[in-house]
Amino acid sequence: MLEELKKTVFEANELLPKYKMVTFTWGNVSGIDKKRNLIVIKPSGIEYRTMRVEDMVVVDMNGNVVEGNYAPSSDTDTHIELYKACPYIGGIVHTHSRYATSWAQACEDIPALGTTHADDFHGAIPCTRAMTHVEIEGKYEKETGKVIVETFHDRDIDMMAVPGVLVHSHGPFVWEKDPKTAVKKAVILEEIAFMAYHSVTLNNKQTKMQQELLDKHFLRKHGAHAYYGQRSNV
Repeated sequence: MLEELKKTVFEANELLPKYKMVTFTWGNVSGIDKKRNLIVIKPSGIEYRTMRVEDMVVVDMNGNVVEGNYAPSSDTDTHIELYKACPYIGGIVHTHSRYATSWAQACEDIPALGTTHADDFHGAIPCTRAMTHVEIEGKYEKETGKVIVETFHDRDIDMMAVPGVLVHSHGPFVWEKDPKTAVKKAVILEEIAFMAYHSVTLNNKQTKMQQELLDKHFLRKHGAHAYYGQRSNV
């Protein structure tokens, strides 16, 4: 099972440069084995073009390396906090993709402006508050994760209904049920960020979409009464 997860996480990481989500090594994907409470994540600073399946690093829920020849991603502790906060998360992606990061650097939520957004995110994609001096100078990556969790708690946002966040002055983290689906969601988030930037530029009133239209497009793809796509006859 763990070897299969390593392969999945490796392949998910390979998708980031394919979809132009990363520059150099600015990004990472992880996945979790929930039965063993072990996380597989990209090694820190390793080039995507030379990376191999066996380079993936296995850590426990305290960030201790269980298996691997490299140090894990410097963002590992942020991933851990997200996995601890939401049992439905099976994969996490962090990038510095251009438009999503622009919104993070502007310290603004990405507003829900249209159905493209609503198909995958049931509301605005939140931007966290600025981190304090103590948080930055302390266990920075762990505190980053805690600030993300705090944002969803304080704003009463379901982490699986809005499976992404912008970290203030930093960039996006996105999650889903598995690593490859999380990458897909990260690509969608970047496209949404691109569209929202241009929509706001064209109309600085930032008129939000109708709530009923937001609900319709999200719920036709997600939840018990979803009907988008093909149904299994089994």
